[in-house]
Amino acid sequence: MSSIVVVKCGGSILNQLTDSFFGNMAKMLENEVFPIVVHGGGPVIQEMLDQLDVACTFTDGLRTTSAAAMDVVEMVLTGRVNNELTRRFNQAGMQAAGFSGADARLIQAAPKNFERYGYVGDVTDVNTSFLLAMLGRGIVPIIAPVAIGNDGSRYNVNADTAASAIARATNAERLIFVTDVPGIMQDEKLISHVSAADMERLIAQGVIQGGMLPKVKAAVGSLGGGLSDVMIADANQQISAAGFTGTTVTK
Repeated sequence: MSSIVVVKCGGSILNQLTDSFFGNMAKMLENEVFPIVVHGGGPVIQEMLDQLDVACTFTDGLRTTSAAAMDVVEMVLTGRVNNELTRRFNQAGMQAAGFSGADARLIQAAPKNFERYGYVGDVTDVNTSFLLAMLGRGIVPIIAPVAIGNDGSRYNVNADTAASAIARATNAERLIFVTDVPGIMQDEKLISHVSAADMERLIAQGVIQGGMLPKVKAAVGSLGGGLSDVMIADANQQISAAGFTGTTVTK
């Protein structure tokens, strides 16, 4: 297989994906670059939790997940968001199939700290052979980060964490965090490359701020274990045969 790219779509960007994004994914396939898509769904989950009056808080930036909240997380991610995203890939002419991380034990997890976070999981294993088999058939896997534990319990896995684990497990060429901006900008110019040390300086200077802060920190947190660089890029840019243009983050 030529190369694999893991594309992480955050929940806040999903309703902003244009035809250009799906055209880009099709172009990657034409160039024998095989995408695996991992998506979040935080805003939609919160909307449904509020509608159903299910209490939920955040601890250390993670959504503490009770059994009731886990029901909502799974319903929204696998029943709504995953289906909508998979449908749009297929409408764009690709063969896409939606999966929960619990399907085929695609993402296995253990509780991060059950007393503190509830059903929030850390990834322990990825069913790499299943993913490679899908890619070998020309199928784009669209993955909701709901994982399964050894005891059959479901776990809510942070989408950044799931995407980085899948990228490492499949020896992906690159992990791309697609967003609504070109990357890290300074004086209206794209910074094409940033290291962890550069990041601290740019944060101190106020260049990296607001919504870009968690994106950059997630990118840095994904590095290691064979994954040497991560890109932050505009989802809806027009790509060339060389792929996405954005900010590449390295250790």
